[in-house]
Amino acid sequence: MSETPRVIAYIGLGSNVGAPQAQVTRALEELGGLPDTRLVRHSSLYQTEPVGLRDQPGFINAVAIVETALSARALLDGLLEIEQRHGRVRTVKNGPRTLDLDILLYGDARIDEEGLTIPHPRMHERGFVLEPLLEVDADCEIPGLGRAAQFRKQTLDQGVRKIGSAT
Repeated sequence: MSETPRVIAYIGLGSNVGAPQAQVTRALEELGGLPDTRLVRHSSLYQTEPVGLRDQPGFINAVAIVETALSARALLDGLLEIEQRHGRVRTVKNGPRTLDLDILLYGDARIDEEGLTIPHPRMHERGFVLEPLLEVDADCEIPGLGRAAQFRKQTLDQGVRKIGSAT
């Protein structure tokens, strides 16, 4: 019997409601509890300004790398379950949230399905993704776009500040 292939996936985490630092730290721990998934490493925590809807509290963000045998869809389903356990309610697009988990990258896959787009379509435009992403993988490649580092300069004015470890 052959072993299920494992994929390296990058997960973006964010919170700005209900003890955001604790929400992100707890969610990082929960990622390793997903079926057939192992937390490889994660970034420091970053304090960031909101993007889109500006009239809301700032965020705590991080990026995690996981190794998983789950399909991209099954991984997304697991992330949505974690969000729900943290009280995530989707009422306002880009609005305040207890926890937001996004698949940024899933191996070198390019996926465009209902409710699932990989690579995350705006990850290269967002400092709150790029700073922690480059901390955990300075050589990260975004399929179809190139090295993540090449986009960092255009996001330096987005108010992203490292605040420390998630442990």
